[in-house]
Amino acid sequence: MTNLSSHTITLLFTDIEGSTKLWEEHPEAMRLALARHDALIREGVESNHGKVFKTIGDAFCAAFADPQKAVETAIIVQQGLVEMRVANQPLKVRMALHTGVVEERDGDYFGQPLNRVARLLSAGHGGQILLSQAMQEAISSSLPSGMILRDRGARRLKDLVQPEHIFQLEVFGLETEFPPLRTLDARAHNLPAPTTTFVGRTRETSELKERLKNTRLLTLTGIGGGGKTRLALQVAADHIDDFREGVFFIELAPLTDNSQVVQTVADTLALREEAQTPLLTTVLSYLREKQILLLLDNCEHVVDACAWLCQQLIVSCPGVRVLASSREPLRIPGEVVYPVPSLTIPDPTRDTTPERLLSFETVRLFLERATQVQPAFAVTSANAPTLASVCHRLDGIPLAIELAAARVRSLSIEDINGKLDQRFRLLTGGSRTALPRQQTLRSLIDWSYDLLTDTEKVLLARLSVFSGGWALESAESVGSGDPLEDWEVLDLLTSLVDKSLVMAESKEEATRYRLLETVRQYARERLETSGEADAVHTRHQDYFVRLSEEAGPLLMSPEQKTWLARLEQEQENFRAAMEWSLSDDKSVEPALRLCGMIWRFWLLRGYLTEGRVWCERALEKANRADSDEHSGNKAKVLNGAGSLAVNQGDYTLARRYYDQCLAIARAQEFPRGIASALNNLGGLAIVEGDFALAGKYLKESVVINREIGERWNVAGSLDNLGWVTRGLGDYDSANRYLEESLALYRDLGDRYGIGNALNTLGMVACDLGDSAAARPYFEKSLELFQEIGDRPGIVLALANFGNVSRIEKRDEQAALLWGAAEVLGEEIHSLMLPADRDEHTRRVAAARDTLGEEAFARAWTEGRAFTMEQAIELALRGADHKLD
Repeated sequence: MTNLSSHTITLLFTDIEGSTKLWEEHPEAMRLALARHDALIREGVESNHGKVFKTIGDAFCAAFADPQKAVETAIIVQQGLVEMRVANQPLKVRMALHTGVVEERDGDYFGQPLNRVARLLSAGHGGQILLSQAMQEAISSSLPSGMILRDRGARRLKDLVQPEHIFQLEVFGLETEFPPLRTLDARAHNLPAPTTTFVGRTRETSELKERLKNTRLLTLTGIGGGGKTRLALQVAADHIDDFREGVFFIELAPLTDNSQVVQTVADTLALREEAQTPLLTTVLSYLREKQILLLLDNCEHVVDACAWLCQQLIVSCPGVRVLASSREPLRIPGEVVYPVPSLTIPDPTRDTTPERLLSFETVRLFLERATQVQPAFAVTSANAPTLASVCHRLDGIPLAIELAAARVRSLSIEDINGKLDQRFRLLTGGSRTALPRQQTLRSLIDWSYDLLTDTEKVLLARLSVFSGGWALESAESVGSGDPLEDWEVLDLLTSLVDKSLVMAESKEEATRYRLLETVRQYARERLETSGEADAVHTRHQDYFVRLSEEAGPLLMSPEQKTWLARLEQEQENFRAAMEWSLSDDKSVEPALRLCGMIWRFWLLRGYLTEGRVWCERALEKANRADSDEHSGNKAKVLNGAGSLAVNQGDYTLARRYYDQCLAIARAQEFPRGIASALNNLGGLAIVEGDFALAGKYLKESVVINREIGERWNVAGSLDNLGWVTRGLGDYDSANRYLEESLALYRDLGDRYGIGNALNTLGMVACDLGDSAAARPYFEKSLELFQEIGDRPGIVLALANFGNVSRIEKRDEQAALLWGAAEVLGEEIHSLMLPADRDEHTRRVAAARDTLGEEAFARAWTEGRAFTMEQAIELALRGADHKLD
């Protein structure tokens, strides 16, 4: 092993806050202050038997054998800085302390503790002293009087795999109150927590940070497996404090079509598609005033849609910046392209000692990943030349390095090098027409693939049919089959995870698996040449058809929330199964069964356009077949397509679908289908204002459903009859129908149905001017809509709370809530019946007259600036909101 000395020390890092600005504004005063600052720190460190081992600008790095002495030094220095000024401005220094095992070489220190204390320092503010949990444990039993440790909780720090439990040292006479810590928790984001440390890329991260300051669209390009995503995530994490509304990671790899890009962005930002409003308009409206960074990852297979979206964002949303990763540029005006280079590699003819090798990023990455699977692995004088050869031959590609390092568990570095010699002949003797990057990566994955057992190879190829990941149960169903038994899948899957070919992610006590996109594409090619691709795709399709049929009835049960979440997680797989069934030479029946079961998921989660596209494609293919074979499932799809069309205001098409559904059901003498179609036609007549026709359809539907015992459908028809009688002004009948509907929905555990019935009961109470009776209905319905993520329901409830405030003569609060509902729902009128739209317009006009135009406009505008959470808080508070 190289001559490194390992031991436990305590590290104290310091840094002047705002020093760049002070140097710019007061260079002479800063020069004098810095001299006093440096002398104070050096004296403090040395008097407590510490050592300053590095300075970077005005930052100090000191080491102590005794953690107590390190703490005393920090306190002495902060006390000495209290009176220090630069042109009448305080000189504020932040400090961080951590203790751990480091390696010493040539008077410097290396190892993870230095990364942790550096990240801890970056979380602090001038005058603040932060301690890691390891440091707290080292000194807590001997903390002097007049000092306390304030627990600041477990926090995510940039680039650190595990959160750090942070403590703030508070000393009598020193400042104790500071702004929130600058951790990844401080800003809104969805950046995935890193599962491994980030190695190297110092130059690239520095360059990208500078370019991102002056660039609206920065695209990282390079080969698959070249580290684009990890580099982009690191840069995004480093910029998280620069964007008021946060940083959001949008993964595009699972998508199969350009049309899904905007939907994926909307999903990530928790935006729902609104009736009669293009989804892109909703996204742009939401982002127009935001300061936000979007990280679009893996754009290459949907590059046209990404380019179009980014063009719209650049034009319409001045505060939005985009950091994209792609194998090719987006090629739009304003784009800055940054080719991601390979990691630095050693020259095996010169760089053959452990000391020299550790200066190269490929070697440090190999060492980091190798010690994760084989802790005893080390760089020695004996293996250094071979390791240099391996890293050089892998061309500095991060994925290649990581896959190779994973083999250290079972192979020596010499064995690995020998395998590379065999497998990389393609690099010089292969086809000259293939791109070099394809040769390199394909050769590496060929090599990794050939190290698998025969059964591992079979399973890896079969797993390539999944899109967006999978659960163990689905892998056992789809991955099994000759020569694999289902009980073998778990062990084989675990082995593939160990060998870095499959990624495992644990969330909420469940493990989900996925393939890196490059590996998935390679495995798909293997599947296509195996002769069993059709059979595996069909098993995948059949599994997700069965899952949809299990989920369908449960979307109207007490398990509704759980199943909505599960279907959301499997959406990419449903898309893949649908595509397979809709291909020219396949039966349309599976697609019809899928659409007929999960249209309600599309409806509840706001995937209106996508749901309609799938339903229409399935119906079109079924119509081409011109057979009665699929009529039963076709009727279910017509029913779902009609409901989706109604929610987008396409009433003409909805009626055509419902009429076809009714005709099929009557021809088959299928009572449940007849009743369902009648209920839907009744609902459509309601939104068109024809209450007489609606009542005729709905009463027939109720009779049939009662006869066959379909309680959920009875509840739905009664709910609709409540709307009919309310529209006719028969409030007693409306309450009677709605109360019976509510009781049935409660027995069935359907949160969506309960919420709708409660909301309508509240609207009846508002019609009667009884705000006290209306409020509890709206409160409970809002709670239920929040539980299941029904954004349109939430928006309508907020508007109804505004109506309650108007009835109670609290017009300012009414205007606030109406303004919030308007912007959150884009166009709340689209959620209302014609009569309700008219009444809403009258209420708004009355409130404007009472408040006056200026006051009303001011309240309305403030409401439009509310977040969903702020609007809900105001609605539930039930008291007047006073404008600032």
